[in-house]
Amino acid sequence: MKAAQITRYGAPEALRINDVDRPAPGAGEVLVSVEASSVNGLDTIVRAGGLRVVTGRRFPLGVGLDFAGVVAATGGGVRHQVGDRVWGTVQPLKRYTAAGAAEYVVVPADRIGPAPEGLPSVEAASLVVAGTTALTALRDTLHLAGGERLLVRGAAGGVGTAAVQLAHAMGAHVTALSRSRHAEALRELGADEVFDYGTTTPDRIGPFDVILDTVGRELHSYRRRLTRGGRMATIALSASSVAAIAASSVHGARRIRTLSSNPDAAMLRDLAGYVTSGGLRPVVDSVYPLADIASAHQAFERGGVVGKQVVKVSGA
Repeated sequence: MKAAQITRYGAPEALRINDVDRPAPGAGEVLVSVEASSVNGLDTIVRAGGLRVVTGRRFPLGVGLDFAGVVAATGGGVRHQVGDRVWGTVQPLKRYTAAGAAEYVVVPADRIGPAPEGLPSVEAASLVVAGTTALTALRDTLHLAGGERLLVRGAAGGVGTAAVQLAHAMGAHVTALSRSRHAEALRELGADEVFDYGTTTPDRIGPFDVILDTVGRELHSYRRRLTRGGRMATIALSASSVAAIAASSVHGARRIRTLSSNPDAAMLRDLAGYVTSGGLRPVVDSVYPLADIASAHQAFERGGVVGKQVVKVSGA
């Protein structure tokens, strides 16, 4: 089978499409024929060598956190059937060998769920990591409630566009911070206000009950825009954001929180519910064939887009 792999740490050109053995599912596992995968920040960080302490120096490494496709085979003790349309994520500790940007992937059965009915795999793949991260942040970490004022920084990205929609569905007043050219698209997704991050300083907006940051810069400045008892979380980890998170710990409830999304079948069912009810729709910026996954990584790193870059693997 064909699989995208990291052959060395570095630029997107380090990605290659190689022929590898098709895996076989064991007990409690499912073999998925992958139709699409999306590009996520962790993929580019690993490819560039940013986690080499964890990933080591043995190549090749797999790439692709999420996927959508069709069950091709099952091991013992699983409820899924061959032919089921599913979406899911790879197992964290095995993501460097089993990864979503490949024609087939084996995953534990509890890491997949039924894909929303009628949703093409290219669109489904765009929502898996972005959608579950946004849902984890807003619902489980920040406990967003209807009527609260929310700021989403980096609102045009994959997590940002999902967060704007989910927050709108939860009944929040949503302020989006992004490039001005994305304002119309973000309002269509449910943003009540949109500000240009290039011309808007933190002191000109707010206050907010909840802030979701996907940028990782100026965290202290935005934390000051929280109301008493307000909550803030960031998904962007860097040297500066880690320092800001540590320094904010003295502020109790108003500290800056981090989160990690490790979606299981229950979370995927919840996400599918938002899609089915119309509270969440895919936002796909561009689609690339597996053979051109390097261009998808380049587009992700350039930024300035609305939504996700998706890699079409087969049949999507």
